[in-house]
Amino acid sequence: MVTFTDSLQASGQLRIRIEDEADELRSLLAWLRQEDALRGRVRPENTPVGQGEMGGALDALVVAVGSGVVTALAGALAAWIPHRRAELRITVTTESGRTVEVDGKRVDVPALVEILERLLAGNAEDNEQRNAVEAPE
Repeated sequence: MVTFTDSLQASGQLRIRIEDEADELRSLLAWLRQEDALRGRVRPENTPVGQGEMGGALDALVVAVGSGVVTALAGALAAWIPHRRAELRITVTTESGRTVEVDGKRVDVPALVEILERLLAGNAEDNEQRNAVEAPE
């Protein structure tokens, strides 16, 4: 299922988080880096280094958005998710706070592309607008 919520205008970067799943984020990073359209556009983002720590933990992936990137990202997420052993909730957020949550094992790629494009374009009607998309079984 994909859920879209709108709070502010979008920007040209998307931040992908998987709560409490740094290993899954590393797996997704490796997966996305194999996509030609995403190569060079995805980078890891670590939490700030705390006092007495050697380095921050992997917190998110940041995707620079450009021509063809949304379609490639949606397709890559849809291909990666079914290979996970557990159901994950993946949150894609713009710097301005608009989000898409993807969960479950089946993702409708065209619907996800449309929602991500709307997320970036800022065409949502208001904060209460929510769309849920689930691939047919």
